[in-house]
Amino acid sequence: MGLSWLNVDSILDNGNNLVTTAIHISLSYKHMFNVCRIVEQLWNEEHIYESTTKSREAYEVVDHVISELDAGKIRVCEKRNGVWYVNEWIKKAILLYFRYAKLFRLDAGYSCFYDKIPLKLLRHTEKQSVRSSPPGSIRRGSYVSRNVVLMPSFINIGAYVGEDTMVDTWSTIGSCAQVGKRVHISGGVGIGGVLEPLNEQPVIIEDNCFIGARSEIVEGVVIEEGSVIAMGVYIGQSTKIYDRERDEVLYGRVPAGSVVVPGSLIKDGKYSLSCAVIVKKIDRKTLLKTSINELLR
Repeated sequence: MGLSWLNVDSILDNGNNLVTTAIHISLSYKHMFNVCRIVEQLWNEEHIYESTTKSREAYEVVDHVISELDAGKIRVCEKRNGVWYVNEWIKKAILLYFRYAKLFRLDAGYSCFYDKIPLKLLRHTEKQSVRSSPPGSIRRGSYVSRNVVLMPSFINIGAYVGEDTMVDTWSTIGSCAQVGKRVHISGGVGIGGVLEPLNEQPVIIEDNCFIGARSEIVEGVVIEEGSVIAMGVYIGQSTKIYDRERDEVLYGRVPAGSVVVPGSLIKDGKYSLSCAVIVKKIDRKTLLKTSINELLR
């Protein structure tokens, strides 16, 4: 197992000593904790990489972190006690990977590309129970769980896609974005990612959500569990999310079980500004319209 519950950055911020803290961690976690410590050292002391000997060791450590991400053993962002936390050290490892990795030629049958990150599914077999249609592109270092269906789409490094989720045609899951279980990402949707700033939270789509076609969810917005986002809704941190029933405006978060449509708010009686409107809570009629079709799985 990886550090599924451990936010190393919060431990360090609280002034705790790495050695002292490690005493309270089971043996199964100590290896990854040491990897974290090395990543922090590499991040803070760039000159380490200048040595040929050290550069190989540094790459191996960072590559190990990417492998753990790829296997879903660690996550950039995780929920504990109802709150989402960012593991900054994993973001640092991803950025170091871009620095250390070399460009290489990638032959994709119909064309070739030059990149630093190989494609994830090159080593996959049917045992992984992931369906992926060409010419989709899923980068190594992203995690795609069992029974996920991927139409031609793009999933970036650090992203997490939970089981039984559908990512439809030409949708993009950005770097470090977190998508839960049984989510439907409709065609042409953009789920924003973030690597920098390090402490910034990526976009989070919690379990059992439906994201309508051509919608854009960016800038670390959280769509809470069971929500439905209609077609063509754009939400960023500065987007006003108007709750019609409560007559209040929210920012950066769609409450659980909300149905959201595009709308506008009148400003000074002279013009209107685009917004997202929570028109109601999920009901049976909405569930029937947005339910996952098990036949597609």
